[in-house]
Amino acid sequence: MNRFIFSGSPEDTVKRETHKRAHFSIRINMFFFGTFLLFSALIVRLAVLQFVEGKELAAEEMLQTKKNITISPIRGNIYDLDGYPIAYTTSAQSLFYRIVPGQTKEEKIALARSLADITAKKGSPSYGMLDAAEIIKRMDVGLDLDGNPAKEPSYTFQPRRIKAGLTKEEIAYLSEHQDELRGIEIVEESTRVYDDSSVAVQLVGYLRPFSTARNQAQSYLNYYRDNPGEYLNEEFVGFDGLEFLYQEELRGRNGSKSYPVNSNSQIIGQVKITPPEKGHNLYLTLRKDVQLAAENAIVKQLEFMKSKEAERQKTPALGKEALAGYAVAMEVDTGRVVAMASIPDYDPNIWARERIPEDIWQSIQFKYMNGTIRERYADVADDRQRAKHSSSLVPLGSTIKPLSVLVALNEGMFGANEKYADPTTFYFGRDKKSSVSNSDKHNYGILTPASAIRWSSNTFMSEMVGNRLYMSSKYPAFPKEGNVVEVWDKYMKKFSLGELTGSRLPGEYPGDPYYFETAKRESAQSVMIYASFGQQARYTTLQLAEYASMLANRGKRYRPVFVDRITTYDGQLLKTIEPELISEEQFPDAYWKVLENGMKEVFITGFEGVGYELARKTGTSQQQVAGQLLENAVFIAYAPIAKPKLAVAVVVPEGGFGSWGAAPIARAIFDAYDQYYGLGGIPQGTQPAAAQP
Repeated sequence: MNRFIFSGSPEDTVKRETHKRAHFSIRINMFFFGTFLLFSALIVRLAVLQFVEGKELAAEEMLQTKKNITISPIRGNIYDLDGYPIAYTTSAQSLFYRIVPGQTKEEKIALARSLADITAKKGSPSYGMLDAAEIIKRMDVGLDLDGNPAKEPSYTFQPRRIKAGLTKEEIAYLSEHQDELRGIEIVEESTRVYDDSSVAVQLVGYLRPFSTARNQAQSYLNYYRDNPGEYLNEEFVGFDGLEFLYQEELRGRNGSKSYPVNSNSQIIGQVKITPPEKGHNLYLTLRKDVQLAAENAIVKQLEFMKSKEAERQKTPALGKEALAGYAVAMEVDTGRVVAMASIPDYDPNIWARERIPEDIWQSIQFKYMNGTIRERYADVADDRQRAKHSSSLVPLGSTIKPLSVLVALNEGMFGANEKYADPTTFYFGRDKKSSVSNSDKHNYGILTPASAIRWSSNTFMSEMVGNRLYMSSKYPAFPKEGNVVEVWDKYMKKFSLGELTGSRLPGEYPGDPYYFETAKRESAQSVMIYASFGQQARYTTLQLAEYASMLANRGKRYRPVFVDRITTYDGQLLKTIEPELISEEQFPDAYWKVLENGMKEVFITGFEGVGYELARKTGTSQQQVAGQLLENAVFIAYAPIAKPKLAVAVVVPEGGFGSWGAAPIARAIFDAYDQYYGLGGIPQGTQPAAAQP
């Protein structure tokens, strides 16, 4: 092998350096050439990715994008105590629209017009008709019917409900022409149905779309604004009554649909479905037959008071102008409400309509409200005529007198057996020109506190209760601190008068105790005198029922309960609602006995031949309305006296005397309860088990 041997001479060194530089230049050139080749390959690859493989890769990437759609659950049902369906869920077919990519403005408008024409010809009037303008609004495509820009679409991938409750004719036609009507879908949904017999419709409540509920002025509906959760705009939610109060239990839990979509929100893959959980069922504390007995009794009494027979019995006919009636029946030892009637009532199935026509809305604008827990105005179309009638909120009248006596006894104004010589008329005020008289100027002779309740003496209440409390409050020995009106107010609130009952029903009204305003305008003396026989405050029928219940159980105040138990949709027991004692007011037994002795002797009509002993108090509350004096029938009672089981309160605005206009309604409720529940614990309408076939 030949080898080059470099010597150490200068010439050799020069040659060696020259050789090294030559090799280095070659390596540098090769490095730059390699780098050039790499960049060239990278550029070519990028070009291929961009222009050749770009669409395919972009589609693959977008397969990973998901859109989730909430599926509303099937709402739970509402039954009476025995399982009779009052509000229940059934399936229905609904029309939806999903935005179609590339669909022109003209096509969208034409679709809206076509759907309006189809539903007008083949749809059911019971669900209401939709015009093309409303349909394109529900399509949510950013256009109005004239093609002008409207609100931008809320979303693109999620379908919009156009119409619920499709008829068979609509379904057949839409299915057959689905290719022509691009974007439409027919979807099976659940819909709410209420029993035709209108069982406690105002208590049960109704549903409205979530988009409507969250935009309402009622303060309790802030719940939906504060807890939007995963509600759909089109989803129907509890809007009033038990439907709202038990919204979470009835609704169940959402399911979902998961779609792979592209950048245009087009679905480009298989849908993944997570089924929703069905809502729970409610079983109420009321039985259908007892509730309907209360409702029918009010209807019949209103009709009777306008009849010729009523005119023959009373001249002039009392209650002839009465338009409404309200009743609440509550178990004394549990607080369970077994009847709550607000008449006239209505058919809540109208809320399922796409639109409520103006004439129908006018016919129900007062009927749909629960007049037993809030102020409801007379069902009169003309505003001026309506203003001449009493609302559901009326003064208690003489039904306050048992409590007036209890307050005076507890404050030491008189003893349980103190005698009072009835003067027929009691005069008061600085000049003694103000006066209070008994009904029809009756003189009841020598009265005790119990007989004053029995005969409903206004003079006894005015002088012995109202005036004595006022006079005693002027001296240091007055047992209670504060203004005498404040003392009175505290007693009222102890018996649920002037504050919420604790029912938690949405929209419940605390009452209207206006004695503080009257005291500022007139005097504390006149306030106490008139308040003593029930003319200085207005309360709801539910408050009256709770007050009557507390008289029966001697001061125990139970929270009103409307639901007996909650089960799964399939009937498995989840929870039983137990009685809840809110408070207990302590008074000597002797005081309670005075009230009982007076109430069991009060004169009433309509209770002839009953098999139970009844404690009761009638009331004829007077109101100045539109310059005229109106008389409202009020009645409270509980039975049986020995072991009270049921308390009932009835209010008939403009019904006249309580014994005439309200007591017969209470009789029907007591009889129905005795038949189906049993005042003595055994239903009188059923035979003992051994005797049944």
